[in-house]
Amino acid sequence: MATSASDAGRPFTYCLNTSTIGGQKLSLIDELKLTAAAGYNGIEPWVRELDAYADGGGSLEDLGKRAADLGLAIENLIGFFEWVVDDEARRAKALDEARRNMDIARRVGCPRLAAPPMGATDAADLDLNAAAERYRALLEIGEEYGVTPVLEFWGHSKSLCRLGEALFVAAQCGRRDACILADVFHMYKGGSPYEGLRLVGADTIALLHVNDFPRRPPRAEITDAARVYPGDGVAPLHVILRDLQRAGFHGPLSLELFNETYWKQDARVVAETGLRKMREVVEHALGE
Repeated sequence: MATSASDAGRPFTYCLNTSTIGGQKLSLIDELKLTAAAGYNGIEPWVRELDAYADGGGSLEDLGKRAADLGLAIENLIGFFEWVVDDEARRAKALDEARRNMDIARRVGCPRLAAPPMGATDAADLDLNAAAERYRALLEIGEEYGVTPVLEFWGHSKSLCRLGEALFVAAQCGRRDACILADVFHMYKGGSPYEGLRLVGADTIALLHVNDFPRRPPRAEITDAARVYPGDGVAPLHVILRDLQRAGFHGPLSLELFNETYWKQDARVVAETGLRKMREVVEHALGE
């Protein structure tokens, strides 16, 4: 079973974002097997992996069953579509892609789909009220599929780069199913004070991307490639996790790294090391 006895009673579940072992170029089936064997509760694959699997003749329904048989929840899909851009034609095309992604999610039994500010990262003047209306439209589509689009903010973006902006859009959209995907690295990169997490409620954060980062290079220069295992950097993970626990968050902690050094190592070793270090920071944070 993917859930070990040591996880019993823990407030969080543990998930592997497949980017963490993306450089090893494993098949999606092998990623499922490895993730379960390493001891995770869930997996967070990318839509492009599911497309490749289906293009190769694989059944998405069978994939979802296979994950369940391994004891894994497919927690969230990572896809890219320009749902928030000002250009109506691009946005209409993006919503078609969102529907396609949601159909994939539904077929594999995944309840969530990431919705980052794709296409608007250079738009410093994005109207957040307009973004809220567009997020509402995306949530309405998601309701048709039984899949929740999760608002993601990117620290390197010029719009929707901070937790506060994402909270505004989620609150202003007028939907009770609005929720946010937070990321330790993106909060740092975009200048979101971690203290802002004290303002969230139990259902505000759907999923937390867990990672860490070194003191150097400085924030203005740091990139995704600098992400390191939880506990190996300077992020105040114990404070973050305590605040989320107090807020009532019981969702997945998903390890998302893009470190080329790890990509050169054995994927099983990377997955197991990442899970061990996530558990260690949780134990430190919650005194378990």
